[in-house]
Amino acid sequence: MTTPSPARIAAVFPLVAGVLAVVAYLAPGAFVAGKPAIVPLLVVIMFGMGLTLRPADFARAAGRWPLVLLGVALQFGLMPAVAWAIAQSMALEPPLALGLILVGSVAGGTASNVICFLAGGDVALSITLTSVSTLVSVVATPVLTWAYAGAEIAVPVASMLVSIGEIVILPVAGG
Repeated sequence: MTTPSPARIAAVFPLVAGVLAVVAYLAPGAFVAGKPAIVPLLVVIMFGMGLTLRPADFARAAGRWPLVLLGVALQFGLMPAVAWAIAQSMALEPPLALGLILVGSVAGGTASNVICFLAGGDVALSITLTSVSTLVSVVATPVLTWAYAGAEIAVPVASMLVSIGEIVILPVAGG
């Protein structure tokens, strides 16, 4: 049996993800047992992506700092504003509006790196954006949530920094 190519995986991935999403919606209990495997599997995935990257890839990503700044600006400028606008236009109840605004005000996650990898994008740039936006989110998320929703939230800074190190930086560097 031959290993499927990244192009084949990328072509089939949306279909598999869609089917699994429907199954998870219809039978969420079937997925509960897998919850403890999420972080270890993310570590394995990030390690695998790290195997495809070289330090020069990250040097190139750092050299494209205007794109990193643009990504961070869109992450924390556009997304919370759009979340607020959607909440207002739909006249959501305050708890739902707060949840939507909070989701719009947080940093992206490792899933974006996986999708970037499958799409053949600049994975080093994606990982750089994820890391920088996570660091910025320590301050931006509570400020934006307060500004848009008038709610205060506690951000677990130490655990966020540990998570970014354990799930993104160390596995990619190890790869």
